[in-house]
Amino acid sequence: MSKPINPLAIGSFTIGAVALVIVALFIFGGGQFFKSDKVYFVVFFDSSLNGLNVGAPVKMQGVQIGEVTDIALQFDKTSIKVYKPVVVAIDRQKMMGTSGKTFNIAMTKEERLALRDRLVDAGFRARLETQSLLTGLLYVDVDKHPNKPPVFAKLDYKGIPEFPGILTTSDEILHSAEEFVNQLRELPLEQIVTDFADSLREMKDLLASDELKQSQVALAHAMEGMEKAVGTLNRNLEPMLKTTHTAINNTNLLVQDSRSMVQDIKPILASANNALTAATAALNKAQYSVTMVGDTFGPESVLIETLESVNDASRSIKELTDYLERHPESLISGKHN
Repeated sequence: MSKPINPLAIGSFTIGAVALVIVALFIFGGGQFFKSDKVYFVVFFDSSLNGLNVGAPVKMQGVQIGEVTDIALQFDKTSIKVYKPVVVAIDRQKMMGTSGKTFNIAMTKEERLALRDRLVDAGFRARLETQSLLTGLLYVDVDKHPNKPPVFAKLDYKGIPEFPGILTTSDEILHSAEEFVNQLRELPLEQIVTDFADSLREMKDLLASDELKQSQVALAHAMEGMEKAVGTLNRNLEPMLKTTHTAINNTNLLVQDSRSMVQDIKPILASANNALTAATAALNKAQYSVTMVGDTFGPESVLIETLESVNDASRSIKELTDYLERHPESLISGKHN
């Protein structure tokens, strides 16, 4: 008869096996299974995901900071549009501050959104890049693209915060080419070609017209006449320049002679001015004396008239002297009104 199984032994064996599994996870997994140092984001890519697999690296500036953990499809029942959510896990241990310490664990959804907003405001966007041209495998590159506006799908996928993604370089080139082709298609190419052909025909008719030939002949005659005029001008210009040079030299000599004459006249004018000043003073005294004996001679006497005439003459001479001092060139050119 077989011995009955002891339940206590079975329970101890089960507990021991579970303990061994836990110890193995800590030893061989480095404890990563129980850590929550990863921050998850979902990116909705418009580009094709062919070549992107779960476990593909997530890089920033060429350094791997995480990996792809989930790839799925979402359908919009209204527009029948297909969305491709890609979940990326960012390892906090791979990102440190300038102090050398790792960032704090973003436990709550609000903290993860705040972290996402800081990265987006700094210009970071997610884009698919090729790992190898031979294999065609893709990875997620998180880098700065401040010239690309952040676009959010605003869809919920397992409550994970969304991170903006942009088109790949090849998709951007294809998109630009498609836009150019569409714009080119909208142009009235047939009308443009027809108008261009009409313009060429009109130009050909114009070149073969009699009016253009006559215009060419008239232009040739005009050019010939202009050439003759230039030759005549060249022949007459040298004598004219010589005559002008001689006239300028004569004018310079005349100016120098005028200056010398003015310098010679200045002492004479100064002496005349002094004499007139003395004569004026004497006349003033004489007039005063005559006034004192006015009863004898009378206001209408000949002496009074003579004195007044002499006084007027002195004043006129003084005015002439002053004018000559201010305008000595008037001796040559005459008085200017």
